[in-house]
Amino acid sequence: MCLGIPGRIVEILDGYHGQIALVDVSGEHRKVNIGLLEEDPPGAGDWIVIHMGFAVERTDAAGAAAAMDGLRLLGSGEQP
Repeated sequence: MCLGIPGRIVEILDGYHGQIALVDVSGEHRKVNIGLLEEDPPGAGDWIVIHMGFAVERTDAAGAAAAMDGLRLLGSGEQP
């Protein structure tokens, strides 16, 4: 497992063979390469986990919330 940040796809951008998506990550839009998920390509509205600019897996809203909770916990320095 890697340290990944969840985001929700806003749209698939034209001109990149369907491999670049505009993704909402905590209210900011970022370009993310979704080419690693070509077997089950995500679309607008889907949740993904991002690592170093690449979507590494699909998730759902509950998985995204759990990932953000984990990131907040890491940032706080508290023990679970």
